[in-house]
Amino acid sequence: MAFPKPALMQRRILIIDDHDDLATSLQEVFSRKGDLVHVVEKRNDALAIDDIDSYDLVITDLDVKKLTKETSLNGNADVCLPKTLNESHFGEHIKAFKICAANFRRDEFDEDELKNMVATILDYKIRYVDREEFVQDLHENIEFEMPSALSLMHIVLEYLMKRVEKNGVVKAEQSNLFVALDEAFVNAIKHGNKYDAAKLVRVSAEISSEEAKFTIEDQGEGFDVRGIPDPLDPENLFKTSGRGVLFIHNIMDEVTYNQRGNQVTMVKKAPTEEQSST
Repeated sequence: MAFPKPALMQRRILIIDDHDDLATSLQEVFSRKGDLVHVVEKRNDALAIDDIDSYDLVITDLDVKKLTKETSLNGNADVCLPKTLNESHFGEHIKAFKICAANFRRDEFDEDELKNMVATILDYKIRYVDREEFVQDLHENIEFEMPSALSLMHIVLEYLMKRVEKNGVVKAEQSNLFVALDEAFVNAIKHGNKYDAAKLVRVSAEISSEEAKFTIEDQGEGFDVRGIPDPLDPENLFKTSGRGVLFIHNIMDEVTYNQRGNQVTMVKKAPTEEQSST
């Protein structure tokens, strides 16, 4: 006899949206499902919330027309709020978008539940916020903090590919960017966090019309990058060890690892006019 699946628990969701690009629509969707949704317009209002760590999901969508020292998102910020913008971005039109599930309650963790929530958010953003005529001249910082689950990373990867394509950094049919990012995501979950859903994968993407910079960090022990075969040495082409690193190096324009070996940063530059014409 098949027993019905237990009802999903009520989730607490915080949305920080200064232009109501997503807030109203997402509030309606999640409230209809029975979740508790709290909406604020400013990042400082979110920082003033005493129990911000009690929210299962924090969604931030801030449109900063001209970043100044007063509006910088750096500093002593809550872990679930964007904090990657710095002085090099002053004077630019910046968009800061983040989905944080760092505090998502994992009692009988339902991967499909969180996957569907993230997919809903990103579907609304790609259709109603990321309009091509708007994002082409935009410098956007995108961040995700998610439990280690491959299905979540697939949703994130699909979104990032659509996003960089709208900026003109890559053309999906002519780029292997998907392969490099997928390899980095799988490495973080499989080798870094050992599929432990209690550990997080942090993904950040800094996207402009000139380039896309991706950073993937896991909470694993890391590894000694110097201990893997040189991925650029032709003699190592058919070695299974370091094959993923080989793919990433061959596809991306720049690849660096942190000292611990649990964070990789990859840069893909937009093609030049000469490259685009070939």
